[in-house]
Amino acid sequence: MKFYIATDHAGYALKEFTKDIVRSLGHEIIDLGPDSADRVDYPDFAKKCANAVVEDKGSFGILICGTGIGISISANKIKGVRAALCHDAYTASMSRAHNNANILAFGERVVGRGVVESMIEAFCNTPFEGGRHLNRVNKIEDGCNFGANF
Repeated sequence: MKFYIATDHAGYALKEFTKDIVRSLGHEIIDLGPDSADRVDYPDFAKKCANAVVEDKGSFGILICGTGIGISISANKIKGVRAALCHDAYTASMSRAHNNANILAFGERVVGRGVVESMIEAFCNTPFEGGRHLNRVNKIEDGCNFGANF
């Protein structure tokens, strides 16, 4: 799998650890910034990652900010993105199985490194179930036409 990763300053410290976990599972990861812990605006980096995931069909993203809330809200403004704010392996797994999430979001101030590792493993190892969930995902896609104004 190919992953794009982006953070803001509040998620920067966890980024290298997260990249190492993704690589250790045999996946490719592309860092979209930032390159330091200097203050930045998370919507800028959410947009960068979200656009990369949409343009590179079949790829996935990881977004990290202080809580994961702002960066996931921002990413979900881009048509074709299903960014899931997760707090544990169960929510990461369900985000893939039921929502076909293509971006995993979490907060550096909310989850520890062990939880991050288990979330990434769950996200990577859980396929979308389709079936009854496909209709719901299609409804999400139909209602998310906000990209042009973001």
